[in-house]
Amino acid sequence: MLLEATQVAIERGDRRLLSGVDLRVTGGEIWQLVGANGVGKTSLLRGLAGVARLGVTGEIRHAGAFLYLGHASALKLGLSAVDNLRWHPASDVTASAGQICEALAAVNLAGYEHRPVGALSAGQQRRVALARLLLSDAPLWLLDEPFTALDVAGCEWLEACVRSHLNGGGATVFTSHQPSRFGTLQQDLDLGHYAV
Repeated sequence: MLLEATQVAIERGDRRLLSGVDLRVTGGEIWQLVGANGVGKTSLLRGLAGVARLGVTGEIRHAGAFLYLGHASALKLGLSAVDNLRWHPASDVTASAGQICEALAAVNLAGYEHRPVGALSAGQQRRVALARLLLSDAPLWLLDEPFTALDVAGCEWLEACVRSHLNGGGATVFTSHQPSRFGTLQQDLDLGHYAV
């Protein structure tokens, strides 16, 4: 068991969005949080990651390390791609410059390693953020809209990356407004059932 959430409720401001959410995630599983805009997908994912604690009740337990990547890329625009990956809290600070450059090459950013991230396109910035997946040993990935701003090749790369992670015993919980890319491998948690 990598993640267990029991009777989780989510409030935003003075409004309760979700109540009674239960989720158990084990290695090799992929879960998509689904529901209409505003139902609380991002709020729940932030709660599962411990990023949002106010307005989150219930029990959330992690059995090991996890990596959370939010909808925003969380990049410092004045820093290079290498420096963003070296110094960001979500990154493994033990990664060498060579490993970081390999991760950037894997996301098709070879040659962009030392350019300020602010000079990159939205899709390239998203690829910098997603390179963190390759630098982490965390068995659980919590990903908010990971396919946003990616072109077809980027989406295919991310899909293959997630599948490889699952094949290695890892698990992923994600949100997306795109059609499912994972077929029967994917399980959906329909937050409409928990909406208040």
